[in-house]
Amino acid sequence: MKRLALIPLLLTLLLLSFQPIAHAEEKEKAENPYNIPDSALSISKENTYSNGTQDLPYLQPSELAQEFLDSIEEKITNPDLIRLLNESHVGNPWLGLGLRVSVYLGDWPLAYESAGTEVNWQYQKVNTNYLDNRGASAPAQMTYAQDQQMKVSGGLSSSIPNAEAVRKMMMIHAGETTGLPLSFDTVIGQGTRKNQTYNVSTQQVGYLHSYVPAVREKGNVTYGEVYVVVKGGKKRLEIKNITEQGIGAWIPVQDYLSFTYMAKN
Repeated sequence: MKRLALIPLLLTLLLLSFQPIAHAEEKEKAENPYNIPDSALSISKENTYSNGTQDLPYLQPSELAQEFLDSIEEKITNPDLIRLLNESHVGNPWLGLGLRVSVYLGDWPLAYESAGTEVNWQYQKVNTNYLDNRGASAPAQMTYAQDQQMKVSGGLSSSIPNAEAVRKMMMIHAGETTGLPLSFDTVIGQGTRKNQTYNVSTQQVGYLHSYVPAVREKGNVTYGEVYVVVKGGKKRLEIKNITEQGIGAWIPVQDYLSFTYMAKN
């Protein structure tokens, strides 16, 4: 009898031990604004159109490029400029001349500094399915099926010099911040389907709307004229005429759809 009396106590202690874990998971989900909601689903396997990957990892600077970057106070994150520095070579004959040599590399976007990253899970509607179950004697189920191929494109909020490099920097930051697969263009292929079911009661019409989500990125781009300077056997970068420009962008989430379902009489 004593053993039987201990069972409810053990069960209570076991349930209490799981509560802190559950609360921690709920807190983490509430605090992270980039968590994928239950209404959004991946269609990477079901998409009848194969979207190309848009991975843009940060380019690691070479030894010489790192020496250049360490010689300035300004921050450089532009992967195209880092690639140019990686491909640069300063020969020893230059260093033995005892002369000051300055090579102009151009006016470049140096770095992007984010001022905010948000996700709009209903950025652009791409499809609507409906099922008319009025007059039926039993509930019915509907699923998502893409009626026609749809392309969703993002872009910068305004014209800006060297826009392609700026797009890359903004997408790298947004991707690292949100952990979402991003691309400035994504296509939903005709005939794409998802097995998620939605119940339509009798005497009702069910509507299933599908949206491509997108990230709203905004911040500032730093520009500057870049020079490679060799003097007294030392190599360094020199940045002149530094300016800043504000910019925003919409960047679609690739191979994801967000669904909203509603039923009307």
